[in-house]
Amino acid sequence: MTQLPDSPANYCYRHPNRQSFVLCQRCGRTICPECQTQAAVGVHCPECVREARQSMPSTRPAVVTAIRSGVRATDAPVVTYAIIALCVLVFIAEVFTGTSLLGSGGGAVYQNLAYAPVFTVVQPWRIVTTLFTHASLIHIAFNMFSLFILGRQIEPMIGRARFALLFLLSGIGGSVGVLLFAPEIAVVGASGAIFGMFGAYFVIARHLGANATQLIIVIAINLGIGFIVPGIAWQAHVGGLIIGALVGLVYVRTRSRKRRPIQVLLVVGVAVLLVILTVVGIVLHGVPTSYS
Repeated sequence: MTQLPDSPANYCYRHPNRQSFVLCQRCGRTICPECQTQAAVGVHCPECVREARQSMPSTRPAVVTAIRSGVRATDAPVVTYAIIALCVLVFIAEVFTGTSLLGSGGGAVYQNLAYAPVFTVVQPWRIVTTLFTHASLIHIAFNMFSLFILGRQIEPMIGRARFALLFLLSGIGGSVGVLLFAPEIAVVGASGAIFGMFGAYFVIARHLGANATQLIIVIAINLGIGFIVPGIAWQAHVGGLIIGALVGLVYVRTRSRKRRPIQVLLVVGVAVLLVILTVVGIVLHGVPTSYS
């Protein structure tokens, strides 16, 4: 994403007469091509490059992103590790209550945490608990590997609280996608939330001026697998991807501290949108409001 063409922020801070739409990945200032130093993701300005070189002896990396308003992201991705641990613990409980490692059959934990649209009103917590439930060892291994890779990249960029909200809202978006487009199926897994992280990462990468071609290919391949391979709820993938991209857009457009109240308001707006879509799905498909 780019800033408005007529904004003063669209001119290099070192060369005010040079228009640019690229931000320093560390401090968020606009920089022209002459002032850009290529980094692993995005580019750095001369001051940040100099600061990084001076801090090289340090054992802790100092990374400043445009999303965290200049806060150094040196903390470990604790939320990512916590989600992985919770998913593993839930899967162990599933196995001990009857779920096969190969995915044949479902035990008591699986049956009580999985989401099906028919439970939306009578047991709404399943919309969230399904994110931490998996059908087989292969299922959880693939999802946790993806979460491990993406979480370690995204969580330090946006902060723990924002990352937790991104995961939850994207996952709920996946459940709502199933409610709207496949009300007859039951689903488990964190893939909706993971696709939401893909969507947010794409928006953030584009905003920071990074080449997102490879990321687009990865997203397209994974989406395509959902349409081709039976037993995969592509509806959850699409729902999570859309909500994750929307949340990512909110984060990058309200990254400055003075816009923090607007960020909170817009994130609440995304949550309200999910509630509205859930109500639409309930009415549209005649979801029961009580047990018969």
